[in-house]
Amino acid sequence: MPRRRAHVAMVGIPAISHVLPSLEVIRELVARGHRVTCVNGPAVAGPITATGAEFVPYTSVLPVAENDWPDDPIAAMGLFLDDAVQALPQLRAAYDRDRADLYLYDIGALATRALAEAQGRPVLQLSPTFVAWEGYDQEVGAHLRQLPGADAFRARFARWLAGNGASTTEVDAYCGRPARTLALIPRAMQPHADRVDTASVTFVGPCFGTRTGPGASTGAAPATATATDVWTRPAGAEKVLLVSLGSAFTHRPEFYRQCLAAYGDLPGLHVVLQIGRYTGLRELGDIPSNVEVRSWVPQLAVLEQADAFVTHAGMGGSSEGLFTGVPMIAVPQAADQFMNADRLVELGVARRVDTAEANAANLRAALDELLADPEVARRSARLRAEVRAEGGTRRAADLIEVVLG
Repeated sequence: MPRRRAHVAMVGIPAISHVLPSLEVIRELVARGHRVTCVNGPAVAGPITATGAEFVPYTSVLPVAENDWPDDPIAAMGLFLDDAVQALPQLRAAYDRDRADLYLYDIGALATRALAEAQGRPVLQLSPTFVAWEGYDQEVGAHLRQLPGADAFRARFARWLAGNGASTTEVDAYCGRPARTLALIPRAMQPHADRVDTASVTFVGPCFGTRTGPGASTGAAPATATATDVWTRPAGAEKVLLVSLGSAFTHRPEFYRQCLAAYGDLPGLHVVLQIGRYTGLRELGDIPSNVEVRSWVPQLAVLEQADAFVTHAGMGGSSEGLFTGVPMIAVPQAADQFMNADRLVELGVARRVDTAEANAANLRAALDELLADPEVARRSARLRAEVRAEGGTRRAADLIEVVLG
């Protein structure tokens, strides 16, 4: 039992890739007797309420449903600031009379820290991706500050902070240097991990559990789906290959057709192909007999039994690949996936194939190389052990209770 029953609030954004990493932490806190309230959009209510937490709906203006994100990074950051500006009054309506003992928040939920600082309550970031390192401001931030519109964005952000009771009013400090962060990723995936301030950041690794139902892994189904977190390796399958581009960047029919050409009808190989909700079966053409096509699969359950993984190299998929020790073919699509793909190659557990070169011949060659290389198998096994030793869900919950006191 916990030292005391506390009210913990978790504030997120309605992007399933940001919801999934903390779900098991929430479930564990509830199991330990804490009262947990979770703020998020109605579209992701299902996986959240399944943890036993109280769901607190908020209206978001992020273009998650349309998956219509601007390529310009300043415009993208502006969308998150827009969401924070209109989210903060909603958070105040929910928590001014029901203050949490501790506020947890996703990196995209920018209003949370302002609320906690105005109330004088502790706040802890749960990061589903890599964190800033010493020198990040000079190596990455300086470039962003030179982009068109950056000065106006930063000025607007600073005015908003100053007018809403936040004690941290410097934009870079507010966004990039939280006082306390739990990084829910393998330390191996962190760029310049040796330059991360371990006084404020703790890597606990990916937080998985024995969960069932949709949203049980990064290959998440919509909250209304009825699939379960069970997958059985077919009898006679000598090797299993999972192909999944996650939950967002999945309308890639030509890529799927190249995968079918590369891996279809290979003796002894069973292929699980997740195509998401944006691609229809008719767009794929003929399906070889050794290929199982699904709009959603329980990704972690498949990976526990797989021999190779074609992934977009999102942080969730990369973490699951490392957690299960499965060699990967990284085909990055957007955002941090290119950096993640390079990191997996550096770790010696993946081959990178960019979309423009992702034809059947290159995809087949990458798989053959992975499966034939004993060093890949050795490194995958070593990293699997390292990731699992980081502690995951239980360690994250333990550290949250330390903050609660």
